[in-house]
Amino acid sequence: MTFIPADEDRLDEDRNDGEGNARERELAAIRGLASAYSRLRQEIGKVIIGQAEVVDQLLIAMFCRSHCLLMGVPGLAKTLLVSTVAKILQLSFRRIQFTPDLMPSDITGTDVLQEDPESGRRLFQFMQGPIFTNVLLADEINRTPPKTQAALLEAMQERHVTVGSNTYRLPVPFFVLATQNPIEQEGTYPLPEAQLDRFMFNIVVKYPNAAEELRILKQTTGGEEPQLSIMLTGRQILALQEVVRKVPVAEHVFVYARDLVRATRPKEVDAPKFVKEFVSWGAGPRAGQYLILGAKARALLEGRFHVTTEDIKSVAHPVLRHRLVTTFAAQSEGMTPDSVIDQLLDKVPVELNQRAEKLARG
Repeated sequence: MTFIPADEDRLDEDRNDGEGNARERELAAIRGLASAYSRLRQEIGKVIIGQAEVVDQLLIAMFCRSHCLLMGVPGLAKTLLVSTVAKILQLSFRRIQFTPDLMPSDITGTDVLQEDPESGRRLFQFMQGPIFTNVLLADEINRTPPKTQAALLEAMQERHVTVGSNTYRLPVPFFVLATQNPIEQEGTYPLPEAQLDRFMFNIVVKYPNAAEELRILKQTTGGEEPQLSIMLTGRQILALQEVVRKVPVAEHVFVYARDLVRATRPKEVDAPKFVKEFVSWGAGPRAGQYLILGAKARALLEGRFHVTTEDIKSVAHPVLRHRLVTTFAAQSEGMTPDSVIDQLLDKVPVELNQRAEKLARG
């Protein structure tokens, strides 16, 4: 299904249309996206068994023009998932295996001295690194030193690479999907909280259930290769990213996202008692931005042009879990960031409903 014009002449005509026609095209794009979304999941399901929540969160982050951190033990098809999504969306894909000896230039590229065969002069020519792609899988990002991590994370934020005195723009769309093994931490370089904050989602990839694992065994040990169909193009993704930003959000939804984020900060006067006991540092304003954007994308994928508090709740765990730093007391009692978020989702809505009623009256 085509969501945006296929040629430049059609684009010029669209620019001359009125706002009403533009609105109709946006609504048509939303309906088309909701329809294609179910087909996207079906196509991914040809290769990836289960992991529906992971797939949803991955696609939401893509339509929000953001990056993801995938947490899971080896063998859960994280690499296969990312490469499959890239194929279905007709995007270029590259994978970097991070190692302790990896240098920044190994991922960004470097100037190489070459000789011009005609003039005989020697000139520096920039050789692009693997970061120049649409979808980059940074495998085991915590296995490389901070200097190399910082080079990648700077490119994620700025979407360009600077080598010497020259700046090179990265392709669009551009997504970084980084993986970490939560078990094996010896000899690794954990990402600092400030760098973790650059990832929109921290997605936990869990073990499959018994039925899914049985399907995996049957499907992956045969000789038949699944045939994938292309659902969207890079150009269509860019157009839909713009539509996500235009989804309206009611005042009480903004208030809920704000209150949820502020409730994670132990030094806030109104912070719940369990937060003050189990959290040493809470989430910053960027978490609220990602809650709103993630909720907008989720609404679009479900065919809605409005955001609800349920959309905020659905993206709360992947947005907040890597932005909460728990205390020693929490760790000793087995309290994880996800446990804290669960309690927040139970508590914050009660306070929000009271505020929303007061706003409605006033």
